[in-house]
Parts: sequence; structure tokens; C-alpha cells
Amino acid sequence: MGDVTLLLLLCLSATAFVHGEDPYLFFRWNVTYGTISPLGVPQQAILINGQFPGPNINSTTNNNIVLNVFNNIDEPFLLTWSGIQNRKNSWQDGVLGTMCPIQPGTNYTYHFQVKDQIGSYIYYPTTNMHRVAGAFGGLRVNSRLLIPIPYADPEDDYTVLIGDWYTKSHSTLKKFLDSGRSLGRPNGVLINGKSTKGDGKDKPLFTMKAGKTYKYRICNVGVKNSLNFRIQGHAMKLVEMEGSHTVQNTYQSLDVHVGQCFSVLVTANQNPKDYYVVASTRFTKSVLSSKGIIRYIGGKGPASPEIPEAPAGWAWSLNQFRTFRWNLTSSAARPNPQGSFHYGAINITRTIKLVNSASKVDGKLRYAVNGISHIDPPTPLKLVEYYGIVDKVFKYDTIPDDPQARGAPKVISAPVVLNMTFRNFIEIIFENHEKSIQSWHLDGYSFFAVAIEPGRWTPECRRNYNLLDAVSRHTVQVFPKSWAAVLLTTDNAGMWNIRSEIAERRYLGQQLYASVLSPARSLRDEYNIPDNALLCGLVKDLPQPPPYSI
Repeated sequence: MGDVTLLLLLCLSATAFVHGEDPYLFFRWNVTYGTISPLGVPQQAILINGQFPGPNINSTTNNNIVLNVFNNIDEPFLLTWSGIQNRKNSWQDGVLGTMCPIQPGTNYTYHFQVKDQIGSYIYYPTTNMHRVAGAFGGLRVNSRLLIPIPYADPEDDYTVLIGDWYTKSHSTLKKFLDSGRSLGRPNGVLINGKSTKGDGKDKPLFTMKAGKTYKYRICNVGVKNSLNFRIQGHAMKLVEMEGSHTVQNTYQSLDVHVGQCFSVLVTANQNPKDYYVVASTRFTKSVLSSKGIIRYIGGKGPASPEIPEAPAGWAWSLNQFRTFRWNLTSSAARPNPQGSFHYGAINITRTIKLVNSASKVDGKLRYAVNGISHIDPPTPLKLVEYYGIVDKVFKYDTIPDDPQARGAPKVISAPVVLNMTFRNFIEIIFENHEKSIQSWHLDGYSFFAVAIEPGRWTPECRRNYNLLDAVSRHTVQVFPKSWAAVLLTTDNAGMWNIRSEIAERRYLGQQLYASVLSPARSLRDEYNIPDNALLCGLVKDLPQPPPYSI
């Protein structure tokens, strides 16, 4: 009888495990070239399932995303999931430091879980200069029903993708950079891939019912410029930022820097007619703007030609940053659930200062971090590390934690990889000595953006950190001649990209990688290499190392 009881218990356990698995969402994406004319000039773009922008992924916390990408363009291709933490799974990060690219005429199936996350994110291509050609889109992670959100359910939920845009092809722009030139000034700004003509014939981008409240997820998918976003005649209540619920302050306009996402609530409390949404470049000599139409259902009348002005100067934007606060009372998936949301009480074990620079190297433009300009090797860094051939490809910590030397970057044949201790609490200082604004992103993590200030950083600056309710996010801007400080726990094992979100800077070397190795080589800390992993370069024909065990 004991054996029968044990067998029954085992069967019940197995059944519970099968039924308890988190839901799966399946997608099939066909990546192709296509002709579009968002600024009135026919040009080649990269489409996903024939769409520009690409399809919106609508998921829920803990969903498993299974996405089969067919590459039908004539170049290798990868997509990254910006802000999705991919816990223990940098294998699916979609950058050249972790994955071999999908070759033309082939396909690859991404499999990752949106674990313990909520919020608004984006995806975009990381190979060559594909980001300037499209293949980007929105990625939502909704809160599970059993976890309440700190506001009433909106009437509808809209994704708003804003970004600067070039009319030249990605291959032409890539040639500019390869020859040592900058991309120069964009040709315009798009909202969801469009720019309103303003002739009264434009279709609305969004519709609202009078008296109802709507959620707008605003993401800057551009390649160079910070943008100011505003809605004619309507205030915006900020409720979420890159995966964190925020204190619900109200704004007339928001500066959204490259790679960043904000979620706002907008109540349709004006006269029922058309209104403009506006996105315009910030910190540029000449301002580029784009408009879209919000239409009240059943309303009559065109939008007013009086467009609300954007603020002036970056000091305004810095002051706006200081108003952003994490909502510590909301019930939701929290980043770093092991307790690091009490980050102000944790001792810092390492400080890394990253200084960006722009210089000419052999007569060509290069961008650098701490005097070294990154170059991607033919074999992804994660594979190099996993197969135990690091000595053949790169050295750890080739840039100093606290750079003293200034001057032109030195292009080296090896990439830049920081060796991070697993589960340490670290401080990263992004210091900008240039006159242009920067935007920095860290894959695999959310960090606490505790300060942005003018001048040079010193340890005394820590006295002014927000150590209570800084927003946990993944992208931070650095204003001209200023610095930004972020804090994080290195608890996500893998190889993770730290990059400029400004496309030409990343392409020309302003990026690096953080290697976070678990000494236990355990599945509790990191997943094994996927069975369908693409192999290339030095590891293409090597036998696979022994897998991690429990």
C-alpha cells in the first residue's frame, strides 16, 4: 500500500507541475525589406510581418515568450529586448556579445521569460545599423490579475513610439560611419511610424471617449535625439517608468531620452474634438517636430493650430528628472526581489566610472569608454567564456575603474569586458565631458538612478544621492558636462551589454560588456546554453562543454 501511495503522490506532483507552468505566447516573425514613405520620400525599411513599426508584444508577468524570427533580408540580423531582464538567460539577449546573428535565409527561435516584471519596453535590431531602418516595436508586460496596480484600469492602453528618422537607407548611413563621418542631423520625427501632414485628411492615431481615462506608453525608439512629448490641452499623470510604478505626478510635457519608456494616464476631459500629440527634438539648434491626432469619439472640429511649446534648455530636463520617484507602496513585481529595494542600506563594494569620449582614430570617427573603443569579435563573448577559450579572444578589465588619462581612444582588437563579482552591490558613474547629451542602457538589470548632476563626480557627491525612492530603471540620460550615478546588485549571472543608446555611438565603439559569473556553475544561477543556440567563429565546431547541474 505504501508503494501505491507513493506512486499516487508522484503522479499528483507531476500533474501539478505541468498545470502550474507559466503560460506560453508564440510568435512567428518574418523580417523583410519594404518600401515606406513616412516623410514623403520613398525609402527602404526593415519590416516585421510587413509592418512598420513592428508588431506589439502584449504579455503578462511570468509569461514565456517563444518567438521564431525568419531573416529574409540580405544581412545577418538580431533583435534585443530592451529592458527585459532575461533572468539567468543572457543567451537570449540579442546582441553580438551573447549570440551569433541569424544568417540570411535562416531562422532562429528566441525563448525567454518576462520574469517578475511589469511595464513598458521596446525591441529593436542590434546588427549593423539596422536600427535606423525599422524592425522596432513595443513590448508590454502587464501585471497579473492577482497583483493590483496602483490606479484604476484604463479604458484602453496605447503604445506610442516616438523617434527621430533619416530618409537615407541603413546601408548608406553605415557607409557614412565606416568612412569616419557622423550621421549628421535627422530628417524628421515620427510618431508610430507616421508624421501628420496637417491638411485635415489625417486619420487619428488614437481615439478617446469623453470622460474616460487612457494609458499611453511613450517610448523613444529613435537613434540620436532626446524628444519632448506633450498632448495638446491635456495633462499627463506619470504612473510607470521602465518597469517601476512611480509616484503619480502630473506633467504638461515629458522629456523622453533615447531608449526610455514612460507610461502616463490621460483623461479625456476637454471639448470633444481633435487634439494633437506632439514630439519634438530637444537640445538641438534647429527643432524637428512631428504631430499625430487624438480624436474624441463623436467629437467635431479640427485640432487647434496653436501647438504647445516645448521647454528650453537642459536644466529644465534635469529638474524634471529630480521629480521622478519610485512608488514604494504599490503591490507589483519588483526588480531585484531579494531585498535590494532597500538599496540605501547596502554597502557599495565597487565603483566603476565610465567616461565617454569622441575622437579621430586613423582619421576616422570613433567613440570610446575610458579611452578604449569597443570592437565586436567574430565569436560572441558569452560563447567564448562558456567554451573556456577566453585567452584566445579577450582580457577582462582592460579599462580602468577610475580613468585618469584623457585623449584619443585606442582601438584594440579585443572587446571591453568588465569582470563583475556575482551578487555584489556596485556603483556605476557615467561621466560626460562632452557638450552633447548621452543615454546609457544596461541589459539584464534594473538599476537605481540615484543622481544626475552637473560637473565631475567625486566621492563627496554621494551625500546628494537619493537613497530612499530613486526609480529602478534600465536607461539613464547624462546631460552635457555632467554625470549620472546608478546602483545595482549583480545578481543576474550572464554576459550583459552596457551601451550608448545613441546608435552611431554604439556602432562606433561606445559600449562594453559586464561578465557576471556564478562560481557554482549551477542552474539555480544561470541556464544552460539553449539546444538551438547558433554557433559561429571559434566555437562553431567545438564539442559542447558539460552542462550546468542543479
